[in-house]
Amino acid sequence: MAYWGGGGAGGWSGGPGHGPQRGRGAQVDMVNRRGIDGWDYDELGKVYDLALVKRLVPFITPHKWRAITALISMIVFSMASYAPPFIMALAVERIASATLEGTTESLARAVSETKFFGLLVVGLAVVMFFAAMVQRLMTGYIGHHMLRDLRGMLFAHLNKLSLSFYDREEVGRLMSRVTSDVTTLQELMTSGFLNVLADIIGLTIIIVLVFLLDPILAVVSLSVIPVLLLFMVFWQKFAARAFIRVRQAIAIVNANINENVSGVRVVQSMVREERNLEHFEDLNQQNMQMNLNAAKLQASVMPLVEILSTVATIMVLFVIGLRAFDGQLDGPKAAGLALGFTLYIQRFFNPVRDIVLQYTMLQRAMAGAHRIFEVLDTEPEIVDPPGATVLEDVEGRVDFEHVKFSYIEGVPVLRDFDLHVEPGESVALVGHTGAGKTSVTALVNRSYDIQGGRILVDGHDLTEINRASLTRRMSVVLQEPYLFSGTVRENIRYGRLDASNDDVERAATAVGAHEFISQLADGYETVLHERGQNVSVGQRQLISFARALVAEPRILILDEATANVDTHTEKIIQQALSTMLKGRTSFVIAHRLSTIRSADRIVVMRDGEIVEIGNHDELMEHDGVYADLYRMTFTKNTGSEDGVSPPVDGSGLVEGASR
Repeated sequence: MAYWGGGGAGGWSGGPGHGPQRGRGAQVDMVNRRGIDGWDYDELGKVYDLALVKRLVPFITPHKWRAITALISMIVFSMASYAPPFIMALAVERIASATLEGTTESLARAVSETKFFGLLVVGLAVVMFFAAMVQRLMTGYIGHHMLRDLRGMLFAHLNKLSLSFYDREEVGRLMSRVTSDVTTLQELMTSGFLNVLADIIGLTIIIVLVFLLDPILAVVSLSVIPVLLLFMVFWQKFAARAFIRVRQAIAIVNANINENVSGVRVVQSMVREERNLEHFEDLNQQNMQMNLNAAKLQASVMPLVEILSTVATIMVLFVIGLRAFDGQLDGPKAAGLALGFTLYIQRFFNPVRDIVLQYTMLQRAMAGAHRIFEVLDTEPEIVDPPGATVLEDVEGRVDFEHVKFSYIEGVPVLRDFDLHVEPGESVALVGHTGAGKTSVTALVNRSYDIQGGRILVDGHDLTEINRASLTRRMSVVLQEPYLFSGTVRENIRYGRLDASNDDVERAATAVGAHEFISQLADGYETVLHERGQNVSVGQRQLISFARALVAEPRILILDEATANVDTHTEKIIQQALSTMLKGRTSFVIAHRLSTIRSADRIVVMRDGEIVEIGNHDELMEHDGVYADLYRMTFTKNTGSEDGVSPPVDGSGLVEGASR
């Protein structure tokens, strides 16, 4: 079954996120999650989480040979890039020694050695070029495939999650995880991770080579490292929180943008542009401040690195001078060591600078990985049990047996709800906002699990039925029709992909949509904009009716389906309803009397309980709650011949957007 109306591709109009009871719960829940200053402390996670890194390995395993090739290329590149200072130190020493000898033979040897060392350095540069190219090609391939796989996995998982998950989560934050967090993680696992690994290997190579050049000078040059390590231990405690807060800040900004763009009509109709801009500026300012704080922390490391690099160079040159003065080093040897160690000290601190710069990416990626796997680890609350009953067809008998249900623990929505619906019967649910009408329809296809009693479909307990086998024979039409980007034909066929063009047109004709569709520029091939904004609300609703009908449902739910259409469109829909409801079990929630009067039974609800039940005539004869509210609301409109009645106001019997 597809969801044919408002509330998105998997939402219920007037769902838990819209009701006043759920709203209070959501507000309390948001405070608990964010803390008093609005930040999601639950999302901080660990700075380095080996468990998260291990979970990323399966995404690389399919590309293990490319990963190994990239790793080998990186090692070759590191060795080729850090070898030249060692070669240059030897070259200076050998050439200086040959020059000092002053003989023709020694000068010829110096020229020959100069050519050799020069060609060796050029050769290493060529090796570096090809090694870097291979590494980039391999990591780029792996990275883009990881990006595709992660996003595909997230998209598939998000479609499996229960509606209660979307009642709790903000869409903007979810979008941030699917887009920016996945991209950040991809950068870590390709360029970021390999760059850090290359820097570590480079540091190791430098340490080995400087000890080969001169152990004493190697100890002197590395003596400043403990100072850097102590500073980094102190620094990272502040940096970790700063970088993670950067991720949280942009997620909040994204959520606010999504909310305002989605509700732009309400924003403009309520003249909220300036106030919303002020609120957004506050959030944007917080985002900027978080980024500036992180930048300041990052920038604080660089001066220290430069100072330590300079101190190490001075110390090495000073020791070389002392040893040369004492006769421990001759001139050529001292010159070679001075050049080699000066270059290696600069090279040594370059990876340190890179690691500090990559630290931001590491922090972002760890936070992103935590947030991504937090979603992937969220289990659907509605799952089929092992050996679930697969319904080959649905007859349409629905039994509610003493059902108890609540969205929030301790706040009951349905109390001992007991109702038995026969196959092909049309049942109208009426009652004030919060009576539990939409909740009843949401439970029919097990969008939520109940807390007490049981629901049977064709005699089978709902919790023991394979949900897909049930919902493929159900259709829902909601108050706010939701259409997807694509053609009119694709939207009508959305819930039944094997429907032929004739099936689509027959369904459209049956609900009175064929005439206006034929008048569109490209007829059924007309491309609809996002949410179908290039057709009217009434036309969108007719398309959603056709979409529901072409799926050939055995159980049909109409939740305020005629609430947003004009009288003329409603007449067309009323004519179509006789076709749609014939032979189908239907649950109808409406705030116009025309649909309700024709129902086989009318269920009057109040505070999650049934207070009256019967058809229109029986309830009027009973002269109870329904009759009182009917007389109070419709006394001036009972003379309508076409059966179309105006909507009931807030005090009436069957107003819209109720639960």
